[in-house]
Amino acid sequence: MVTWNNLDTLASYQALFEADHVNLAEVMSGENGADRVKNYTVSMAAGLSYNYAAKQVDDDVLAALAELAREAQLTEKYKELYNGAVINTGEKRLVLHQLTRGQLGDAVVADGVDKRAFYVEQQNKIADFANKVHAGEITNAAGEKFTTVVQIGIGGSDLGPRAMYLALENWAKKNDLFKMEAKFISNVDPDDAAAVLNSIDVAHSIFVLVSKSGTTLETLTNESFVRDALANAGLDASKHMIAVTSETSPLAKSDDYLAAFFMDDYIGGRFSSTSAVGGAVLSLAFGPEVFAQFLEGAAEEDRLSMNEDILKNPEMLDALIGVYERNVLGYPATAVLPYSQALSRFPAHLQQLDMESNGKSVNRFGEPVSYPTGPVIFGEPGTNGQHSFYQLLHQGTDIVPLQFVGFKNSQIGMDVLIQDSTSQQKLCANVAAQIVAFACGKADENRNKNFEGGRPSSIIVGDQLDPKALGALLAHFENKIMFQGFVWNLNSFDQEGVQLGKVLAKRVLAHDTDGALKAYSDLLNI
Repeated sequence: MVTWNNLDTLASYQALFEADHVNLAEVMSGENGADRVKNYTVSMAAGLSYNYAAKQVDDDVLAALAELAREAQLTEKYKELYNGAVINTGEKRLVLHQLTRGQLGDAVVADGVDKRAFYVEQQNKIADFANKVHAGEITNAAGEKFTTVVQIGIGGSDLGPRAMYLALENWAKKNDLFKMEAKFISNVDPDDAAAVLNSIDVAHSIFVLVSKSGTTLETLTNESFVRDALANAGLDASKHMIAVTSETSPLAKSDDYLAAFFMDDYIGGRFSSTSAVGGAVLSLAFGPEVFAQFLEGAAEEDRLSMNEDILKNPEMLDALIGVYERNVLGYPATAVLPYSQALSRFPAHLQQLDMESNGKSVNRFGEPVSYPTGPVIFGEPGTNGQHSFYQLLHQGTDIVPLQFVGFKNSQIGMDVLIQDSTSQQKLCANVAAQIVAFACGKADENRNKNFEGGRPSSIIVGDQLDPKALGALLAHFENKIMFQGFVWNLNSFDQEGVQLGKVLAKRVLAHDTDGALKAYSDLLNI
């Protein structure tokens, strides 16, 4: 029987405080370090691997973390989730994003519908639509092919799909799989929509409006902006727009759209990249086959997350080490550092994925917790970040755990040999150097040049960033966050923290204000 208990009530959590702290600089130096790098690795899907040699763990800590996983029933809770239990207690909903890419357990029936069959049906509808667009069977009013797809959405309807598109754009071009350029409009700031519209030919553009409820203020405002631009160009907006929404939203049966593809309440926005939210734009941009490969990589990683042995379950292991760093070692933040320019927006997606999921101070039952929960997440691609905020990471007063991502080969195959090494070799040399520099440091009598070391990191390594690898990478972090929420006894699948500002903004726009709210409204001339 699954039970939901706060972390600080678990005996295995208390035992973690009794384990000796690992001297990272010591264990990562010399041949000890070489042995750790070889031995502290877990295989992932799509040829990826998770290496945690530069984390502050040893066999004793790992054994304690394995006991925590057992006592917290992480495997059992994951099984509850994918078999259709009401895991989202705040909204009394199932949590089914894994079901968009595969069937892990029993058939899940909700609202009288087999949900796996429903998600596959939507994927097939999207694939058929995308293929017709690419073949010129669905065209603009002049009978000309669409060349650009523009996604209109915000939050999870933007960050994930945008990050995934950018991650695969160059790969698709190199492999002759690039079908349509994709653009994204998210911010209600009119400069965002204007910049995108000024960069495209609207007559040859198809727009994807993404709103589960069909009432998202920012998204509908930007839709109006786009409709005005189409009308000003003498175009019928209904021939240029499709909707991704729920079956019950006002957009679902509207004649204002060429087609509608459906999502449901069981998939949160930040977990929706493998649903129709990501499926429509990615299938139009790269073709349905590429999106299918992306789903395949995610599904393979989901299956690895079922393993009870934490040393064979990269997501659970990563999650538990993160809990150890947050709750025992007291580290307040985590930096995500992809050494891949294609993953330039991946840290921004993980900011939402992690901080919206586990940025909670009450447990699943609405009771305050007395321990730290989700860390602050931030990051930028290397090597750019090295010339930016790495100063604080190396020598600042706070220790920030690091999550590197690196690939042995570039996506496009172009490179240049300078000073006896290629650009890709220089990139990989930098990430290797940073891991060791953070872990081992460097003693110097000049305190300004002294590096204490002892700064932990992990790295996910792959051969090349392709659709399957990207799917596996996404699922790794989605499942890591899920497991951490289980350990902290949180509901990781609602986001009440984003609602209050929306309510107050509506009051401002209705001129229903007083006190500080009125003063700020006056200051901004609203």
